[in-house]
Amino acid sequence: MLIREAVADDWPRIWPFWHRIVAAAETYAWAPDTSEEEARVLWTAPGKRVYVAEDDTGAVLGSAYVTANYGGPAAGVANAAFMVDPDHSGRGVGRALAEHVLVAAKGDGFRAMVFNAVVETNPAVRLWTSLGFTVLGTVPDAFEHPRHGRVGLHIMHRAL
Repeated sequence: MLIREAVADDWPRIWPFWHRIVAAAETYAWAPDTSEEEARVLWTAPGKRVYVAEDDTGAVLGSAYVTANYGGPAAGVANAAFMVDPDHSGRGVGRALAEHVLVAAKGDGFRAMVFNAVVETNPAVRLWTSLGFTVLGTVPDAFEHPRHGRVGLHIMHRAL
């Protein structure tokens, strides 16, 4: 698997799984009907370093971005988001992207990473805790999950 910085031509290969994941309304606090134009801005806005994971055929398996979570004196804390094409889940793509982004964020001078809204039923919570993230707190009943009803949103942190 190759992980590299994304280029503009990668977006048409990211959008189908981005849309599929967000439309499912199970793991992201973005509107399920987010348009492609809005999604592209959310995922690739200036200030975000976007990565893709490719297999040996060049197929995009997943994507991630890293950006500053705060500004000013708190700009040393990163934020990131990760999406793996559901057709390629369970193959270590998320872990590989996460490990890459953690190293890249540290290399960019970030001292910590924070996730602001991890749906507590998201299977990725296990991945984040295995990579050293801790749950700082949970906003109860903050997310309307289509199968589980109202669930909490974790705020997670890891020093880099």
